[in-house]
Amino acid sequence: MHHGNHFYGHAHVLAEYCGLDPSRPPRIDGYLQHGWNVVDGLGAGTPYAPGLPIFVWSERTRRRAWSMGRPEATVIGAPFLYLVESIPGTAGLTEVRDGTLWYPFHGWEGQHVTGDHQRLIDEITATEPGPITFCLYWQEFQNARIRAAYERAGRVICHGYRGYMRERTDERFLHKQLAELRRHKRVASNRLSSAVFYGVAAGCKPAVYGDPMYLHGENEPTAARIRREWPELHGVAPDPEHARATAMDELGAGRLASPAELRAVLGWKNVTTEERAAA
Repeated sequence: MHHGNHFYGHAHVLAEYCGLDPSRPPRIDGYLQHGWNVVDGLGAGTPYAPGLPIFVWSERTRRRAWSMGRPEATVIGAPFLYLVESIPGTAGLTEVRDGTLWYPFHGWEGQHVTGDHQRLIDEITATEPGPITFCLYWQEFQNARIRAAYERAGRVICHGYRGYMRERTDERFLHKQLAELRRHKRVASNRLSSAVFYGVAAGCKPAVYGDPMYLHGENEPTAARIRREWPELHGVAPDPEHARATAMDELGAGRLASPAELRAVLGWKNVTTEERAAA
């Protein structure tokens, strides 16, 4: 299985939904979209074997994949939505929400973010009524200087390590993210991203504002296109109903498969928990 299928514990979440051992997900027969993007759902610059299916979140992504020469795309919805379905919220009965969960734009192993974190923090603290929880990606979380700057302004957390080459994957990454989102009234970031969409799915009101920062060598026109194409999710206080409709569409709400259907699509139809444990 391509190691990207394990990112953020996606394969683990889907295995658990299908009634299989989440600690040892079977091999997925294809490539799973691991984050929201505006191309075919797959990682840029990553080599993929031709002819294998790709599993994307939304119909819109499937159409883009088809236009880019990947006709084998199948819409299954975002793994995060399967987790939301598996762990229902309390619908306000005992759930207490407060403050904002803020996700600063982050880099990854191959690209680091350039920008003024303190300037962003100043804008956030001047905008949010508080309390503010900053969720840093593992790279920024491990940077003592950057982490200290955010700690002076609020609570700082990290959901864990995404994983790389199936090593050090935090299988509970999405579980921790869902739990934190359900503690907050708002979710915000300086870039439209998976985290903002997840927050909407978890019941938060979204916001996207502040210095967008940039990755080293990033194609900046693409970032500008995102701001033009999804204006309903940008700003300090977007209309929550309009924003939710778009976010849920991008996540593939309404396209989730049943456990039996998902097992068939991912190539797990004949896999049992016992057989996997013995493998």
